[in-house]
Amino acid sequence: MRFLMLSNPGDSQPDETLYVEMGKFIDELSKQGVLLATGGLDPVGTRVQSAGGELTFTDGPFAEAKEAIGGFALVEVRSRAEVIEISRRFWKIVGDGEGRFHQVYGPEDAQ
Repeated sequence: MRFLMLSNPGDSQPDETLYVEMGKFIDELSKQGVLLATGGLDPVGTRVQSAGGELTFTDGPFAEAKEAIGGFALVEVRSRAEVIEISRRFWKIVGDGEGRFHQVYGPEDAQ
């Protein structure tokens, strides 16, 4: 099962301890083969709309800064319980904030 985890750590400013602990966490998940990709996201973004065969591209931002997605992780786990545990560990390191995760489906999931 693959999950896309999205996070917005809120207003807290990262410090050296956060970077060290997050580095260890990322290294551990990478070595286990759980972490497929991770990164920060541009807070501005571009919206793409399709209507009647016409595409419209609009530059952001589209949400208040406190609502913007700050980063993502794509993980591959055996169960939803496992992604919940990864989330618990992530937020223990980061502190306050908000996030969500979505299961990712691909061609191999079609029956």
